[in-house]
Amino acid sequence: MVIKTNITEMFGIKHPIISAPMGPFYTTELTVAVSEAGGLGVLSNTGLISEYEAGRSPVNIMKENMKFVVEHTDKPFGFNILASRVAPSASALAKDIPKFIMENPKIKEQCIYAVTSAGSSKLLPSSRSFQKLRESSNIKHFHVAPALWLADKCVASNVDGMVITGNEGGGHQSYERVTSLVLLQQVTQKYPDIPIAACGGYATGQALAAALAMGAGAIVMGSRFIGSKESEFHDAIKGVIPPARAQDTVLVTGGFGPIRLWKNKYSLSRGLVASKEEKMAQEAATTPEEMVEQSRKYELAYRGNIEDGAVLLGQSIGIINSIERVPDIIDDIIKTAEKRIKVISTYLE
Repeated sequence: MVIKTNITEMFGIKHPIISAPMGPFYTTELTVAVSEAGGLGVLSNTGLISEYEAGRSPVNIMKENMKFVVEHTDKPFGFNILASRVAPSASALAKDIPKFIMENPKIKEQCIYAVTSAGSSKLLPSSRSFQKLRESSNIKHFHVAPALWLADKCVASNVDGMVITGNEGGGHQSYERVTSLVLLQQVTQKYPDIPIAACGGYATGQALAAALAMGAGAIVMGSRFIGSKESEFHDAIKGVIPPARAQDTVLVTGGFGPIRLWKNKYSLSRGLVASKEEKMAQEAATTPEEMVEQSRKYELAYRGNIEDGAVLLGQSIGIINSIERVPDIIDDIIKTAEKRIKVISTYLE
């Protein structure tokens, strides 16, 4: 049995499973593993603070990561751009990476998914170089929408699809705090013909079956893939996951708005802004030194200090019981989803 959806057809992938981009961290080896296993691997908008300070740009890092991927797999993959107004590399990535893809035939053939997040859905479509790439390749543009009004903006920007992410997910979230269950229903009811990937709390075959039943064409997983043997995340972070409970995360103020982190000394010391207006006022009062210090907290955890650093994990850690190989994770999810779909079909007379 094969689960075929509008998204598996769009990207030519075997399984409706996509890895979440998890910048500023590396997901290069994870991208290869997910794509090789039949899903769609996605390169993060990588740029650790130590790399900035060493003069390495996110644009050059992305180019290197893309070269690595096509050297290690011939399967489709994607990449992410953080489109936030405070992301220093957003415009450069939107301009330079499409040019780089067009200049590299193998990358152009395999890189078929561009996902923007944490900012405007207009950033990439307004790039002339991306417009040219779109005309001459099979690349599709999705944008991450954590609220219904943001999905409206995505549609107005003529995206090819959307990643609909609920409040359960790790990393950046919206101020509305709407759950994946409710948000996915809102968006699929309003936009039934637009390809949608469901994100935020998805880590099992039951979740995949549920997402498909509600109209999504795939699921996007972050925490489940962090908890894989192939991911580049430190073993200290991976060690947090199997014993964790769903309630072991907390929403705090992040660089682009609310962000879900694992509960530790750092996250419990952070407050939570209540609105976008409050966040913008806070940004105006934040010094460059304070911004750098926040960035250091993300890298601190990535390097293994999980008490003093920011550990980005979602509520799905409460249902992840072991660290497995990516092919085994995907195989188990697909087999379980197939069983659930078959059982559901027996309810029909």
